[in-house]
Amino acid sequence: MRNDRSKVLALRKRGWSYNLIHKKLGVPISTLSSWLSHISWSKTIRKDLTQKAFLKVYPQLQAMNQARTLKWEEWRQETRREAERDFSLLSQNQLFIAGVVIYWGEGDKNPKNPVRVSNTDPHMLNIFVKFLKTTCKLPEDRIRAHLILYPDLDDSLCKKYWSSLIGINQNLFYKTQVIQGRHETRRLGHGICSVEVSSRQLKEKILVWINRMPQAV
Repeated sequence: MRNDRSKVLALRKRGWSYNLIHKKLGVPISTLSSWLSHISWSKTIRKDLTQKAFLKVYPQLQAMNQARTLKWEEWRQETRREAERDFSLLSQNQLFIAGVVIYWGEGDKNPKNPVRVSNTDPHMLNIFVKFLKTTCKLPEDRIRAHLILYPDLDDSLCKKYWSSLIGINQNLFYKTQVIQGRHETRRLGHGICSVEVSSRQLKEKILVWINRMPQAV
């Protein structure tokens, strides 16, 4: 037992933290923990110190959160204004109309999720991919695909099928998800394909375009 243990106990009872005691006496923090962690009154002191530390930084955390929220809302409003300008310029463009209508009917509307359209029709997804590449001007490597297959479907053959028809390279496909259907025999010859883009900005724009779409027809 170290000779300075009594000093450690005295400082701890005065409300000193492990770090302060370590700096004062040079006792390793691991040793302090071994001596103090099982003592009930030391645990109470630790809770008090933690609460005091939180109350000290809470105003700073609150200010940071408010600034982050304000910055996010400013970004969102600017993105929506940009989407309004885009709609005015593109509302007569057939590919733009087709892409937005496809998303309106088949796309994921949750603002927090990626841009995602799932379907069993490769021709529909091909039009949506063209919309992303041509109208939204996304580089090819930003556009990914994901398959959902039944166990009796061949993954490589299905990827080749979808890749050739929707215009996305096979190396841009996520790992295939295999599901067990209600029936043992397959019902979808090539599964379900999702086209995905991870872009919060594009998602905001598409949602604005969908809201404006009734005015374009």
